Amino acid sequence: MSQANINQQRGEVIHPKIARIYLRVSTDEQDLRRQERVIEDARAAGCYVAAVYREKASGARSDRPELMRMIADLQPGELVIAEKMDRISRLPLGEADRLVQTIRQRGAKLAVPGLVDLSEVLAEAEGVTRVVLEAMQEMLLRLSLQMAREDYEDRRERQKQGIEQAKASGRYRGRKPNHKVHERIVALRQGGTSILETARLVGCSPSHVKKVWLHYTSTMVADGA
Repeated sequence: MSQANINQQRGEVIHPKIARIYLRVSTDEQDLRRQERVIEDARAAGCYVAAVYREKASGARSDRPELMRMIADLQPGELVIAEKMDRISRLPLGEADRLVQTIRQRGAKLAVPGLVDLSEVLAEAEGVTRVVLEAMQEMLLRLSLQMAREDYEDRRERQKQGIEQAKASGRYRGRKPNHKVHERIVALRQGGTSILETARLVGCSPSHVKKVWLHYTSTMVADGA
């Protein structure tokens, strides 16, 4: 039985924490459904889930449409929940720090499995103890962010080595373009949809929308359309 249910049986007034859940995968081959249990876990912990933000984009990008929408929606006292820290960020440490600070400036707090939260202890700590605990909290956060980035860089290096080996053996053909995504981007842009809104609707980065649209318009000019 959850703590929320126990409190209800005791007749206590419950003020559930409000959570916004961010789910992210980086490729079309991955499935967001694997992360759906995060939603149920949050509810089981007594949280009210205000919104779920689903995104297919690289965590090494800071211009993710759904991430930006979530941050804009944040209210003071809310929680940002993700399956792991690398779902929130795979950015270089400096950029990751700025992202976390943006979330904090909205008055919200990160709640990610594996990230130790000392906020309740800090609320009662004073003097040197408080300073030490604050330093520990920041160190643990930065360590988690750095590990997420290093894992990303390791994956990129392995991918690069694999491509080089495939090229050397004549087996590399490059990534095939996703024609359905490209067609949808072009259709939305032709209809007057903005780059940011197109990226949000399609589930890609604004830079990818720009690239596809530029290629399309360049082709039209070359064909004399």
